[in-house]
Amino acid sequence: MAKKAKKQSGGTPATVALTEAGVPFTVHAYEHDPAHPSYGEEAAEAMGVSPERVFKTLVADVDGALVVAVVPVAGSLDLKALATAVGGKRAAMADPAAAERTTGYVRGGISPLGQRKRLRTVLDSSASGHATICVSAGRRGLEVELSPADLAQLTEAVSAPVGRT
Repeated sequence: MAKKAKKQSGGTPATVALTEAGVPFTVHAYEHDPAHPSYGEEAAEAMGVSPERVFKTLVADVDGALVVAVVPVAGSLDLKALATAVGGKRAAMADPAAAERTTGYVRGGISPLGQRKRLRTVLDSSASGHATICVSAGRRGLEVELSPADLAQLTEAVSAPVGRT
């Protein structure tokens, strides 16, 4: 019953997961512009936060299994490094429809938290250089700010250098 009340008040599975875990976080909402070429860069600009502190959630296919990579929006994902981080050989970006179906989120709003099916997660090691980082809260135009340690703990993420600048 409490979950319903939280969702009715505008919560997402990601914010509900954070609340239930008792983790401190801040929600940042902004008006999403569908014409903007980059969801992550749009979030950084709208919030006035450095792109090095705003992280995008990408879903990749590593040897036939979906894996989540959380990397700064200021760079890109190193697929070879991601495969290595999870003990795989080959990685490619996942089919967007498969990513949406598996996580329960739409592209541009995929959060590493509160996914329909928990996927192995790799958090770029640069996250540890920040007191807090921002990740999608589960829909376009909504971000959550939290400590990288809390994000890693809640997603059971491994830390590895998977982002490229």
